[in-house]
This record gives sequence, structure tokens and C-alpha cells, in this order.
Amino acid sequence: MADLRIKIGSLLFKNPVLMASGTCGYGSEMEDFIDLAEIGGIIVKGTTLEPREGNAYPRMAETASGMLNAVGLQNKGIDYFEKNIYPRLSKYDTHVIVNVNGNTVEDYTGLSQRLASLEAIPAIELNISCPNVKMGGMIFGTNPGAAAEVIAAVRKVYHKTLIVKLSPNVTDITEFARISEGEGADAISLINTLVGMAIDAGTMKPKLSTITGGLSGPAIKPVALRMVWQAAKSVSIPVIGIGGIMNATDALEFIMAGATAVQVGTASFIEPRTAVNVIGGINSFLDNRGFTSVSQITGIINRS
Repeated sequence: MADLRIKIGSLLFKNPVLMASGTCGYGSEMEDFIDLAEIGGIIVKGTTLEPREGNAYPRMAETASGMLNAVGLQNKGIDYFEKNIYPRLSKYDTHVIVNVNGNTVEDYTGLSQRLASLEAIPAIELNISCPNVKMGGMIFGTNPGAAAEVIAAVRKVYHKTLIVKLSPNVTDITEFARISEGEGADAISLINTLVGMAIDAGTMKPKLSTITGGLSGPAIKPVALRMVWQAAKSVSIPVIGIGGIMNATDALEFIMAGATAVQVGTASFIEPRTAVNVIGGINSFLDNRGFTSVSQITGIINRS
């Protein structure tokens, strides 16, 4: 059996397959389907300092080869998280990472400081790229100066593993990858959802209350793969690939493009065991090809 262990920052992961934020809830939602100890890590749903109601319904819509969502980071805030969610998360035999969100730099730093004190949370994913909130959100992910400011501010107060989640809705993804590395990120994850929309021709109205939302699923995979490849060539920190990973072959493509790890998201809504199946498929591929470690194929398409 090949060695699937990978390292991000100071963290050693048992394998390179993580469950993406917003698609596995707080982990407990998946327990009837998989043993979370088999997964490299889970990234729990977006968390904010204060409770958020999210956007009005309808806020999800199926599209060709994907789905749109405009949930708007609905959550009960960090106080509720610490009291009611964290005690359960601390018992999981896998890395639990929290997706951090805010409207202001102060929101991000305040929440990061709170999470830094929680022993069983060894890393955060700094979400500067959410397209579904009215304030803050995407401005940090699409403005180089704002991105640099918020990453630097969080890095000053957060000393565990820091992953920055990047937006695809930019002209040059490598610019934001380099900014993240320059301001102290331990890794970057990409891509977040693309901005899209859907219209119900029968009612002649948008399918989402917000009109536009975040597109995920197989439809975005070619874009995600290209951006991961570009980012991996431009920085020396690990890149975590996200976007339309439905099976082991998809995951392997991201790894070959330069991703150290991958996140499984939308596929879990269709088949909750996708992440586990991806791990098995990666291992089978490596064994069948005579590789002893997943690192041997990481970024292999860029080697001469």
C-alpha cells in the first residue's frame, strides 16, 4: 500500500483527501455514511463571530453539471460553536479545520484568535472568497491590497496552520497565490465557487433569491484544474485543489497538476462516501503504477 501521508504547514495528514467546507456540515451529518477517521481532514461549515441568518430562500438550485448556492454563511456564531459544536469535534480522529469568515479585518482577526485557543482545531481556512454575502466577502478575495491586509492581520494573531481560500473570480490567480504566500499563509486552497445564475423560464424569475450564487460541481473542474496548475507553479507552499472532484481520477488530475491535497465537496451531496472512495482509488492507482508515495506524482506534469 502506498504512503498517502502529506504535510501542510506543521500538520501531517494521513491522506490528501479532505471534505470541503459547507458540504459536510460539522462532521456529524456524515457519520451515518462514513468513518471520519478514514478522511485526511474535514473543513467544517463557514463560521463567523456573530450568528448569521443567511440569505432568503430559495438559495440552492441544480444546474447542468453542477449546482448554485447562495446560502450566505448561515451559522450560529462562535459562541454557539465553542459551547455546542466543539466538544464533539474534539473527539474526531482526523484533523478538523474551521472555515473562517467575516465582513471586516477585525472580524477575521477576532474569530481567528478565538479559534487559536481551541486545542483540537489545528488549522483554519481563511475564506476571503465567498461570493454569497452582501458585505465584505468577495472584496477581500478580489482586491490585492485588501487580501494582503486581511491575511497579514490574521497571521499576526494566529500561529497554527493557516490556509487561505482563494476566489476564481479574478484576472490572475497567481497574484493572489503569491500574496498569500508573502503574507505568511502555510497553504492555499482553490478554487471557491464561480459566480453564476439560473432562471426559471416557466416562472420567468431567477431561481435564487439573490439572483446570482456560487457555481460548484463538475462544470467548474476545467477552470479549477487550470488555476491549481497555475498557482502551484507560482508558489512554494502547498496548494489544495477544489472544484468538481467526483471520483479518484478527478482527484489524481489535481494532484498531477500540483495539488498537495484535494477537497471533495458537491459530490458528497450525490454520494456521501465519495471522499472515502477517492482515497481508495488514489491508493489503487499508485499501487498499480508502482508508486510508493503520493508525493511521487504531485505536480508530475510539470517535470521534464
